Amino acid sequence: MGTELQHATAADRIRNVPDVAGEWYVDVVTWAHTTPGLVQAFMKHFTEFGIVVLAAIWALAWWRARAAPARTMALAFGGAVGVVLSYGLSEWAKTYLDAERPCRTFSDLSIIAGECPPTGDWSFPSNHSTIAGALLVAILLVNRRLGLIALPIAALAAFSRVFVGVHYPHDVVAGLLLGVAGTAVVALFSAGPLTTLVTSLRRHPRVGPLLSTIP
Repeated sequence: MGTELQHATAADRIRNVPDVAGEWYVDVVTWAHTTPGLVQAFMKHFTEFGIVVLAAIWALAWWRARAAPARTMALAFGGAVGVVLSYGLSEWAKTYLDAERPCRTFSDLSIIAGECPPTGDWSFPSNHSTIAGALLVAILLVNRRLGLIALPIAALAAFSRVFVGVHYPHDVVAGLLLGVAGTAVVALFSAGPLTTLVTSLRRHPRVGPLLSTIP
């Protein structure tokens, strides 16, 4: 009871963070420690590996886009650029806002991650969640079926950041929204000129095989 009161008091003192975010963070991290050890081990590794899985699905979507119209391949390229730009914007926002990690605010609360990221690796927004949301959109724009497979993976990868104790819930939501919106805007607005470029490059004897299955 005393520990819960201390956490509640800490949640009330978080600078520039809604009190409810601190409360939800404590609730999720506390609940995470009640889950089976196998679940904890899976989430601890999946929080990083999930991004690799999403990147692999995007690569598969790009490979299949070789047999699709030039606009689909253009969306694959535009999506990739959107992922990079969304990550860059997320990293800039983290540096500019300097939001403290919850695992330092609630330093007495044990986390599944084991260690809190070092000072200077700020909390808002979540880079992992930004990349997860960005890759999800990049996949959906190219191959809807693969996108539906990627959807729960992206959601779980984002949630895992709170589960392992390194982000507040709103860090994750903001990251997802940034990745989704940023990649969608870049991919859709660049689709026209990139379609023209892909159509031209598909005729190139060396580059063509990477962009099309048609000899």
